[in-house]
Amino acid sequence: MSKIYVVGIGPGAYEEMTGAAVNALNDSDVIIGYTVYVDLVKEHFAEKEFMTTPMTKEVDRCVLAFEEAQKGKTVSMICSGDAGVYGMAGLMYEVGINYPDTELEIIPGVTAATGGAAVLGAPLIHDFCLISLSDLLTPWEKIEARLLGASQADFVICLYNPSSRKRHDYLQKACDLMLRYKAPETVCGIVSNIAREGQASQVMTLKELRDTQVDMFTTVFIGNSQTKEINGKMVTPRGYRNV
Repeated sequence: MSKIYVVGIGPGAYEEMTGAAVNALNDSDVIIGYTVYVDLVKEHFAEKEFMTTPMTKEVDRCVLAFEEAQKGKTVSMICSGDAGVYGMAGLMYEVGINYPDTELEIIPGVTAATGGAAVLGAPLIHDFCLISLSDLLTPWEKIEARLLGASQADFVICLYNPSSRKRHDYLQKACDLMLRYKAPETVCGIVSNIAREGQASQVMTLKELRDTQVDMFTTVFIGNSQTKEINGKMVTPRGYRNV
């Protein structure tokens, strides 16, 4: 039976890749991924064969991985962060229906939520949710409903894909929705280029966040009603009692 690893390589730096991920890539003949992700690992696995596809060619990328595995090669499909969090794991299982003799093994990784949280301090200690603001695969109406529901329930909210050239005002729109249930002074934070060159972070209020420019390499954290700023760090208590 042929073998494909679906590997979460973490947010960027080699040091933030898990030992299991390193072992999987070392065990592979071919490493396949989106061009930007392949560039993050290439220097550390220079002896491997690399194949890439551009963004929006995810199905083609999955088929490529299975076709290479059919040739008897051990393959790693890499994703940034965790392969099962907005990654390729689900699509690989769906495409894999057509390749029943190929085994998939999912290798978890550090996703942007936990990688960014470590930079900001401790924003995710209590209940939280992840919401992507990208409407390429999800209707904006559903994103809006999730933002409102999570805000009303006082979740800490972590936002992926908060902005792009076509979606430059989406974070502002999201903040306006969350402000219906969250106070303007709610503690928030942003981290850009997590574990990559140019990493930067900032703690601010929800009101300030609304007017802050971000890009697709930024992860946004919106606190709950208990989240506080401690020595410049964003900290959410573990519970609502005795705070």
